[in-house]
Amino acid sequence: MNITQSKAVLPLNAKENVSLIGIDWGSTGLRIFLIGQNGQLIDSREAASGISVMQGGQAAYVRELQELAGDWLTNWPDVPLLACGMVGSKHGWQEVPYVQSPADAHDIAINILSIDAGNLRSVPSRLGIVPGLLYRGDAPDVMRGEETQIVGALQGQPDWASRSCIVMPGTHSKWASIVDGKVQAFATHMTGELFAVLKQHSVLGRLMPAVQGESSDASFVAGLDVARKMMAQGLSHQLFSVRTLGLMGDMPPDGLADYLSGLLIANELLAGLHWRSEHGLAHAPLILIGDASLCGRYSLALSRFGFKPDAVLLNSAPAGLWHLAFTAGMLRS
Repeated sequence: MNITQSKAVLPLNAKENVSLIGIDWGSTGLRIFLIGQNGQLIDSREAASGISVMQGGQAAYVRELQELAGDWLTNWPDVPLLACGMVGSKHGWQEVPYVQSPADAHDIAINILSIDAGNLRSVPSRLGIVPGLLYRGDAPDVMRGEETQIVGALQGQPDWASRSCIVMPGTHSKWASIVDGKVQAFATHMTGELFAVLKQHSVLGRLMPAVQGESSDASFVAGLDVARKMMAQGLSHQLFSVRTLGLMGDMPPDGLADYLSGLLIANELLAGLHWRSEHGLAHAPLILIGDASLCGRYSLALSRFGFKPDAVLLNSAPAGLWHLAFTAGMLRS
């Protein structure tokens, strides 16, 4: 297990006030958080142990969590644990039914599923798992983990809770409509997964170097601009230009992946911004949540289209986990 540990965010003596061990367990990675009173992040660790590589049922999840957080579990034996993400999917530790949108923090919190975590500590422990959200629009849409980040982002932000559009870039990017504190609707774009599949398993990747060099903003912006100009011709036609630019030598091999990224992100943003307007949020705050470099790319793309995010948040999951645990009555008074 490759473990990354952050430096303590709060002074070490703050650890005496630990109130929650938070867990964000997704498809590709595991992050854990030591959370203090009022949701302050004290410490965090992460490992490349997403549910996609987990085998062995509950015992495997217990072993993985014990290995990553064993000392925390020993030092704070009475502190509750709350997990979000794909750990609650049908392929995770324990499936937790979706809560249907519109839904707010209370709707999510009352549907947290408490499970027996076996021998996670010296005595059997109880672990809470946060449900995902289901939105039934023209076709069903789902999220797991992002609902917790949304809850965290809205804490202390009454304007955002009143009305906002939250965008979470990633493998499966999410666009969420927030009205009166509820996730009213959301839309998923498979932008990150499409990029990976096309780069690794299609003709487009053949002209790209096996080892990618430094990112090229110029090639990325070229992809953005071509996508906007060729929007009426469709994404599948735009994508073939990745190959032809390489074949004709009009773009160096090192720039093709960034150009592809620009095409895909542009198509997501143009569709997402239209979706935002359709939901009456054209003038509402636009919030980005996610990895710093990826949010940087989305910010650059938005600026190219004449928009600017009102805020960029790197990780609101700890605040969301704490608020959901508090709302569910899991925390000691």
